[in-house]
Amino acid sequence: MLRFLTAGESHGPSLSVIVEGLPAGLVVLEEEISGELSRRRLGYGRGPRMRFERDELRIIGGIRHGRTLGSPIAIEIRNSEWPKWESEMSPTPGEPATRLTKPRPGHADLAGMQKYGFDDARNVLERASARETAARVVAGSLAKSLLATMGVRVVSHVIRIGAACCSGELRPGPGDGEAVDESEVRCFEPAIESAMISEIKAAAKVGDSLGGVVEVIGYGVPVGLGSYVHWDRKLDGLLAGAMMSIQAVKAVEIGDGMSQASQRGSVAHDAIARDEEHRHGGGFVRRSDHAGGIEGGVSSGAPLIVKVAMKPLATLNRPVLETVDLATGEPALSFKERTDVTAVPAMGVVAETMMALVLAGEALRKFGGDTVEEFLRNYEGYLSHLASAPWIPPTS
Repeated sequence: MLRFLTAGESHGPSLSVIVEGLPAGLVVLEEEISGELSRRRLGYGRGPRMRFERDELRIIGGIRHGRTLGSPIAIEIRNSEWPKWESEMSPTPGEPATRLTKPRPGHADLAGMQKYGFDDARNVLERASARETAARVVAGSLAKSLLATMGVRVVSHVIRIGAACCSGELRPGPGDGEAVDESEVRCFEPAIESAMISEIKAAAKVGDSLGGVVEVIGYGVPVGLGSYVHWDRKLDGLLAGAMMSIQAVKAVEIGDGMSQASQRGSVAHDAIARDEEHRHGGGFVRRSDHAGGIEGGVSSGAPLIVKVAMKPLATLNRPVLETVDLATGEPALSFKERTDVTAVPAMGVVAETMMALVLAGEALRKFGGDTVEEFLRNYEGYLSHLASAPWIPPTS
């Protein structure tokens, strides 16, 4: 069973992540983890913090000479800006220099203050911040390494920012990740990229923020991950929960889920055909992929397709959101921290992370193994079993 836990605050000395359940012998290179963290800082419309911060990695345990040991992996991401915040975020007894008492609508500020009895929104926002996703990306880079041994690839691309939306005619393939990242907004349709940038510029000019939609695709996912037996092991439920856990995400769609609601069954479902060459589909293919690669909570062998919608960020560069000053009880305008105009391109990288973690977890649940060699042996045995199952009819 693959599990991970993150710890740390946005302006604390570091973020940490512990990953448990990876088999021994998996190749892990620090430069690959750093590369994934760099991708998280991508995107036109990001704020100055992306220029100031540097993700300084420190592998604490679980990896020796570039390979996992089978024990829990601990990795620290140091905060290069910590000296500026050492006094305000000190763990030693004392008082903050200032208290943030004007909670932002759309953020965790007020609900968190009420839940824990805080009189300072910083106690909430430091953990609720999307900075926490840096630790998730580290965990996800390990999951991607395991999936790569199976030939599974996860890619994402931005399909909407504000009103600028892709046509849906182009979708990146498993080897197109670098091409997507070359776009300033991680858009795979060059004709739409400029419209997205214009949307961001227009919002930035008036101090506003923008949301958008990312599509995440899993290629090479074998049939049989997830379960139709238990509600809490359905693959689509696991993916939806993982995506909804990303800060500022408000909606998730599997395949063509929303449009299917208005279609008839005769056109909404994916016809099945035999194809002996399609190994990870068990010798079967779908002629379309309206279901997003999942049927009955189980992967079908078709590409996984998940759309993830992010709301506009709650922190604006123009103070217009009305709130209440909790120190006085009087109407006020919400406070401002350093912010982005949009973080949709970066959210796509985080969404890749969450899909990779879910898929790696379900692959380990199904195939098991204390070592990578054993894991792959079990996986290959499963594919061989599918290919030789006596109930599979021969192709004519």
